[in-house]
Amino acid sequence: MWAVSTVTMLALAGILPDFRLQSPDGDSATDIAVTAAVGAGAFGLLSALVWPLLVRLLLLVPALVLGLLVFFLNGGLLLLALDVNPAGRGGVAPETAVVVAAVMSAVASATGGALAVRDDDAYRRRLYRLADRRRRSGPPCPTDPGTVFLQLDGLGHDVLLDAVDRGAMPTVARWLGRDGASATHRLASWRTDWSSQTGASQLGILHGSNHDVPAFRWYEKDSGEVMVCNHPTSAAELQYRAVRRTGDGGLLSLDGASRGNLFGGGADEQALVLSIATRRRSRETRSRSGYFAYFSDPANAVRTAMSFLAEVCREIGQSTCARVHKVRPRVSRGGLYPFVRAFATVVERDVVVAAVMGDMLAGRTAVYADLVAYDEVAHHSGPGGRDAAQVLKRLDRSLALIEKVAEHAPRTYRIVVLSDHGQSPGETFRARYGLTLADLVRAGCGLLVPRSARRTRSGAEARNTVRAALHRPVEEGAEQQRPADTPTGRRSEPIVLASGNLGLVSFPDVPHRMSREEIDARHPALLPTLANHPGIGFLLVRSEEHGGIVLGARGAEVPLDRLDEEPGPLAPFGPGAADAVRRTHSFPHTADIMVNSFHDPADGEVLAFEEQIGSHGGLGGAQSHAFLLSPVVLSAPVAEDAEIVGAEHVHRVLRRWLRESNGPQVPVGPAEDSRPDVVDSAPFPATEGFVQDKSA
Repeated sequence: MWAVSTVTMLALAGILPDFRLQSPDGDSATDIAVTAAVGAGAFGLLSALVWPLLVRLLLLVPALVLGLLVFFLNGGLLLLALDVNPAGRGGVAPETAVVVAAVMSAVASATGGALAVRDDDAYRRRLYRLADRRRRSGPPCPTDPGTVFLQLDGLGHDVLLDAVDRGAMPTVARWLGRDGASATHRLASWRTDWSSQTGASQLGILHGSNHDVPAFRWYEKDSGEVMVCNHPTSAAELQYRAVRRTGDGGLLSLDGASRGNLFGGGADEQALVLSIATRRRSRETRSRSGYFAYFSDPANAVRTAMSFLAEVCREIGQSTCARVHKVRPRVSRGGLYPFVRAFATVVERDVVVAAVMGDMLAGRTAVYADLVAYDEVAHHSGPGGRDAAQVLKRLDRSLALIEKVAEHAPRTYRIVVLSDHGQSPGETFRARYGLTLADLVRAGCGLLVPRSARRTRSGAEARNTVRAALHRPVEEGAEQQRPADTPTGRRSEPIVLASGNLGLVSFPDVPHRMSREEIDARHPALLPTLANHPGIGFLLVRSEEHGGIVLGARGAEVPLDRLDEEPGPLAPFGPGAADAVRRTHSFPHTADIMVNSFHDPADGEVLAFEEQIGSHGGLGGAQSHAFLLSPVVLSAPVAEDAEIVGAEHVHRVLRRWLRESNGPQVPVGPAEDSRPDVVDSAPFPATEGFVQDKSA
């Protein structure tokens, strides 16, 4: 590798005008070769010794910035390597040094792979040696099996099977016995809650409760705040509420590690976890330290940075092709999205996989990691598109690498792969009807809407409905009249939020959840406008007469307690929809009006209220059907005639598996004592410390 680096440096000196390896007066070929050899050797030593220190010092830098700094840091090391050359020959311009260092690191990485020096086995051996040193200085590693939970974000059950059948995921196919050998894993499907999104699902899976999480984002009247699951402050608050409700630290309370998740799950080791991002920085909460395990190797850093740029170019090319060929449905993929996609599919994947491998080689008992690459791409390219399929191939290689790492681990590991939800295809509500859900709500309330929305057929129908309900003549400008002020002051406008194909409408000036009767008295045309719109599947509102009621087109009204016998508007959404709606109705922060989009059972399409052609967050289609892939040595998730319903049920299954592997020291939450699928109902003391963390 030293020889190849020397030749590379000589070649670059001959190509680049601002890079020289000789003095201005000229030198012999031997002197130039010696200068190149010394420079290449010094660069290699500095990369091995100084680079890890630089990365450690830069842990406060955001990950995206750190990835871009890789090239400049490498260039600085090259400048230093030439300066320490005892011959005193050579020189390079700073901007050229960046190029030279990047090329040399890339060549070193490729050469090492060809010589089997920096291949996956060598990388695993390196991590194993580091983990072995930690084990020698710490307590002995347990002999019982450890468990790794890998979450493939947004990958639905049927999409997984289709990818296996097409050969896109050979590792999963081998686990399922599709190659003719005995199956090592079993595949099961589980049905999500109404809020089919990562925040609700992962909170339930890791902490055993996703109570009062009605959507990805919602308005809370008592605090006047909008909660968003992927905002650090909201994630911390949701985790605190779950721990307070269950009295339980989480799935990973026993020697666990949480990597790349929204929530910590009670783990001792957390990296890239959103819920700790707002806490005071310390060794335990230093989320960005998870990047060190990967970026401490300069070759890996450069390789990831180059892959990042390649992914940006790939996204630009794919979006351009989709636009040129007028692919439908399609959403905008410009702006910062190419960089967001590259971070999710390259940087986040590499760092999380490296962290999981380090946890396994350190002998941790339970590890839970989230790989978000597929979910990010499927939102903009479609869950069954070619772009998303390519991401699945790379994720399958990550599964294979983690499987191989288990061979070096100090204890046996059981690898469980699962998803938090699926995705349903379909064009956006705005693309089909020319207006947003917020426009439709404003029209139904008789408020001003954008001129473009007023000109659409939906906008015109909404205005006519408002005029008829208010007994006003059909005249231009009638729809622009604002509702009268209330006796207590001026009415505020409704807050309309979208979570995939689930919409939430709240009236912030009313301190309680409004009833259907109150909404009709204030805005008599609003509920008919929404319920009869062809893009709306059903509405959920509170009723003073029935407690809760589902509204649909053509005057359909079904109380919640009659949905099992008369599903009405919920019929297209399949079994389990009634239970999911009833559960959400019981939440304290359910919106005044819950709006679920239209769903076509024939093709599984929904209409997203956000700008996504692969969406999730509500009911309808593949978004509600996630998967659970578990080793056959573990007990079956449920009996043959039963199904897994809800993220909280998944939590109980995963905790049972941990107890099968690690014994009764795995805690069981108090809410689980009566569950038939829990094999041991030993009490679990309430976790201390998280309430203190909240105040911090």
